Amino acid sequence: MEPVAQAAGVRAPGGAAGAAFFAPRRTAGGGPGDAGLRPGRRGGNRSPPENRGPFAGCRFAAGHRRGACGPHSWIRNIGTSGGRRTLALKVLLGNEAIAYGAVEAGVHVATGYPGTPSSEVLGTLAVLAREKGFYAEWSTNEKVALEVATGAALAGARAIVTMKHVGLNVAADALMTLAYLGVEGGLVLVVADDPGPHSSQNEQDTRLFGRFAKVPVLDPATPREAKEMTVYAFDLSEKLHLPVIIRPTTRVSHVCQEVEVSEEYNPRPVRGFKIDPRWVCMPSLAAQKHPWLNAQQEKAQELFVTAPFNEVQLVSKSGIIASGVSYNYVREALDRLGAEASLLKIGTPYPLPESLVVDFLRQVERVLVVEELEPVVEEQVVAAAFRHNLCLPIAGKRDRMVPREGELDVDRVTPVVARFLGVKYVPPEGSALPPLPQRGPILCAGCPHRASFYIFKEAARGMNAVFTGDIGCYTLGIAPPLGTVHTCLCMGASIGMAMGLWRAEPRRKCVAFLGDSTFFHNGIPGLIDAVYNQADIVVVVLDNCTTAMTGHQPHPGTGRTAAGDATREINIAELARACGVAYVREVDPLNSREAFAVALEALRRRGPSVVVMKSPCTQLIKPQGRYQVNPAKCAQYKFCVDTVGCPAILPGEEHPVITDKCVGCGFCATICPADAIERVGE
Repeated sequence: MEPVAQAAGVRAPGGAAGAAFFAPRRTAGGGPGDAGLRPGRRGGNRSPPENRGPFAGCRFAAGHRRGACGPHSWIRNIGTSGGRRTLALKVLLGNEAIAYGAVEAGVHVATGYPGTPSSEVLGTLAVLAREKGFYAEWSTNEKVALEVATGAALAGARAIVTMKHVGLNVAADALMTLAYLGVEGGLVLVVADDPGPHSSQNEQDTRLFGRFAKVPVLDPATPREAKEMTVYAFDLSEKLHLPVIIRPTTRVSHVCQEVEVSEEYNPRPVRGFKIDPRWVCMPSLAAQKHPWLNAQQEKAQELFVTAPFNEVQLVSKSGIIASGVSYNYVREALDRLGAEASLLKIGTPYPLPESLVVDFLRQVERVLVVEELEPVVEEQVVAAAFRHNLCLPIAGKRDRMVPREGELDVDRVTPVVARFLGVKYVPPEGSALPPLPQRGPILCAGCPHRASFYIFKEAARGMNAVFTGDIGCYTLGIAPPLGTVHTCLCMGASIGMAMGLWRAEPRRKCVAFLGDSTFFHNGIPGLIDAVYNQADIVVVVLDNCTTAMTGHQPHPGTGRTAAGDATREINIAELARACGVAYVREVDPLNSREAFAVALEALRRRGPSVVVMKSPCTQLIKPQGRYQVNPAKCAQYKFCVDTVGCPAILPGEEHPVITDKCVGCGFCATICPADAIERVGE
């Protein structure tokens, strides 16, 4: 068995885990089974232990680097399938596997907005687009991304749009009506959920959105399955004339596995857009299409009965239904316990394949439903049992046996399965070593945001100012010693919340911090509202020339596209002036004297003002020498340690010490009251 790396918070398979489960199979008839999942084991036959365990054959990616297990890490060529296409095995992240699935399906247009854990899907597609010749773009926000993809799909092209779960909130206006309109070409939405959450402001469950919008949802358990689901989703979309959602969770998105991919890209011709009144969603059309939309739910339900992503394994009168990645945890839990249970793996949580579920319920005497976050599958199982007069206990989230909050893992699932089966479970002994000290995330050494926060904090001293924050690296401004982020809600909310706070307390100065990518995403409407309603606030755009937190993707202010091509750079300061802001200044926050003067002026003015703090992300530039503390000059104020919070500066025994993490930004030198920090080297 090959070694399996383990990321923080991810449980690697135990000794029973071995060769990859869900091995690709071949069917004579083609279709989804061509490279789908192994048929479910029936009649009481369990697979040998070496084929079991969650994520068997997977490598967990912690701080994934493309060179380690990215899309260009070739494993071996495995020849052709039927003499028609060249196949190869690659070690891919789940997100990268989805991208390759889209290419195999012949995607024409790929759009998206970056957001962890979804970002690598479009990032990989952007690389492949240059090679294969299709179109890929980072859009200004998720709504625009979906609208671009919708336009392509109405013309008969195959389109894919990527985002994280909260991004679907932004795109919901388009999605809800799109389900009524329908599509011609296949349209797939990849919406990555973040149970935990690891890098998000909530734990919303996208499967609920699928039910709300009445569009099918697929829930992959492994990267290999995610790739096959993507190919399947395009075909399904065109059969139903509906968009289809693929909902990977963080662990599926960021785990590595060997995936069989095709080197070829064979898109079919685009039929072209045909002018037709059915594409204009007037109230009368919506009324006509609603019955059709409901009928498509039943059609999808029938198709899902034979989908290759649902498996039945009958070995016991105790049954467990598991959806998506939770299925892996259930399998390892059974291995740990040395127990057996009949299993129904669900890869199509909405609409649930009711006849398949009912057949399973008739074969067991009690059922446990295991899924992450909301009881989407469980509620449908209970409803199906009621409709078919099946009387059996159904355990899950409603009786609090399965946690409804947080990310599941094998350590959380094993005691649940043990309790359900009535078997003894002895938790593994914890380490005798004391726990490691907690270390929260911090801004990088040399980050220009640190300088921006410090400058406005000092400029607003004595004003009892409120600093509203936004989504991005700069949310870390909440941490001491800066403490300059007092609110954080959603993309672009800093401006609107600052206006609301000022209306409630007109004598209090309110400063809104948001990033450059966030400004383009959803900050402009708020700024226009501030001008229109003459709000007395300061908007500070922290422009580090990239979408940094999600992996340095380009945006309209960078002057380059997703494919790396040069394009027109949208100047934020000019855009603010065009919105009607009277006081607009752009300044480098590392030039502390000038930046402080600008901040002070903005705070003193009446009405809306905009300050663009522009300096490139420290991860995009080479270190510019470094600085050190001159002991002869140091007055032991520890000003650099206690007020700036740069991770390159440590207290030291006799005086502060600047470590080799220093990138030479020089901000600490400009604010040292003793002028004791000096530049050394280049």
